[in-house]
Amino acid sequence: MSHWIIAPVVLPALAAAVMVIALRGNLALQRAASLAAILALNAIALALLKASPTPEAYFLGDWPAPFGIVLVLDRLSALMLALLAGLALPVALYAIGSGWDAKGAHFHPLLQFLLMGIGGAFLTGDAFNLFVFFEVLLIASYGLMIHGGGGARTRAGIQYIAFNLLGSSLFLFALALLYAVTGTLNMADLAAKLPGLPQGDTALLRVAAVLLILVFAIKGALVPLQFWLPGTYANAPGVVAAMFAVMTKIGAYATLRFGTLVFPPDLPATGPLLADLLYPAALATLAVGAIGTLGAGTLPRLAAFAGIASMGTVFLALSAFTPASTAAALYYILHSTLATALLFLVADLVTRRRAHARLSPAPAIPTSGPIAALDFAAAIALVGLPPLSGFLGKLLVLDALRDRAALAWTALLLASFLMLVGQARAGSILFWKAEPADPAPTREPLALAAAFALLAALAALTLAAGPVTDWLAATADALHDPAAYIAATGLEDA
Repeated sequence: MSHWIIAPVVLPALAAAVMVIALRGNLALQRAASLAAILALNAIALALLKASPTPEAYFLGDWPAPFGIVLVLDRLSALMLALLAGLALPVALYAIGSGWDAKGAHFHPLLQFLLMGIGGAFLTGDAFNLFVFFEVLLIASYGLMIHGGGGARTRAGIQYIAFNLLGSSLFLFALALLYAVTGTLNMADLAAKLPGLPQGDTALLRVAAVLLILVFAIKGALVPLQFWLPGTYANAPGVVAAMFAVMTKIGAYATLRFGTLVFPPDLPATGPLLADLLYPAALATLAVGAIGTLGAGTLPRLAAFAGIASMGTVFLALSAFTPASTAAALYYILHSTLATALLFLVADLVTRRRAHARLSPAPAIPTSGPIAALDFAAAIALVGLPPLSGFLGKLLVLDALRDRAALAWTALLLASFLMLVGQARAGSILFWKAEPADPAPTREPLALAAAFALLAALAALTLAAGPVTDWLAATADALHDPAAYIAATGLEDA
């Protein structure tokens, strides 16, 4: 299995290169190549998921850690790869079915490069290569963000890249400090060396940890560094915003990886630093997302704020840094990625059929029945009402935060109520208060099928909640006892 570990990085890179060099200008062949690559990526991700209970390292060029580039497959990285591949397929189908991929150049190569960057970020075992993959996905995501052109989209794209370049600069400063203190950037090597760090280097290490938290907060849209997300996601093409639903999870993934491996709560030098900073920021993020959902003026902007609220819930669970809260956060990551992506696709289906994008009355839209059903289901999922997986995810988070019930439970339940009101307001305006019209039907069966596929995935996550949560609990236990991860790299005696 070891050579397959690099496939999620190499496959999309090769597919993108072939499309740029050999298939330039031929949209039909680019579509076929992109779908074939994504289907292959799904097969590889499922095989890696099956093989992931025991961590396994892949050493590029057969250079040993920490000197060479190392990719590490464990339960968490395999889970995130499966989520990435599973989301990419309906997104690609929607782009083809809606014609979004024809509205600008190189949509499919950029999508493949994005998959390469995100997949590499999930697999890398080295902090510097995490930075490299962040830059790869940033370049690709910027190209996708401005796909189709337009002044508002370009301005939002500039804001997006400015914030992320700030994050990249902070990341480099943090890596420089880590390397100055430890002489390594391999994450397993850092985990092995930091407990024995001299007392005199503690201050530098804490500064590096805070800088890394800021970087991951930017990626995860955590307050007060969430300003880039509403404008960026609301102005991006709907299909691109749906794909971006997994990008904020990279911030959560990196926080979890560093918080359990490099800076665990029992590390004397940093102690509970991550938890102390994440908890109030997560509460504020949840509040901002819920209030923004309530006051959003367009459906894409509502979806963007719902995504912020979901990240507040994820970071709220992560801030406890216990196996139970980690398992709850992982389940909510799966749920919120699918639900947020679904709402962005619904927003695109609606806005392209209305006279204007504002949440105010307009003539009824074509194909309103299926789209209204999708909007209703997405709202239920994101608010956290039964019977979909959002209800189970929030129950898991509430149960994991019983020791913080006074504040965390109140914030989560109040935010859910505000989101319910916001979603109900939007749905009533769009589908109940629509002005009479006799719209011509807009036939996009493939786009609708892709949106319903995401809804089916949410239903499957609900029905399989028992075995899924059992698997996630084992994943959380492995994360909080990283000895096997360190041993897989051969650095347990470092």
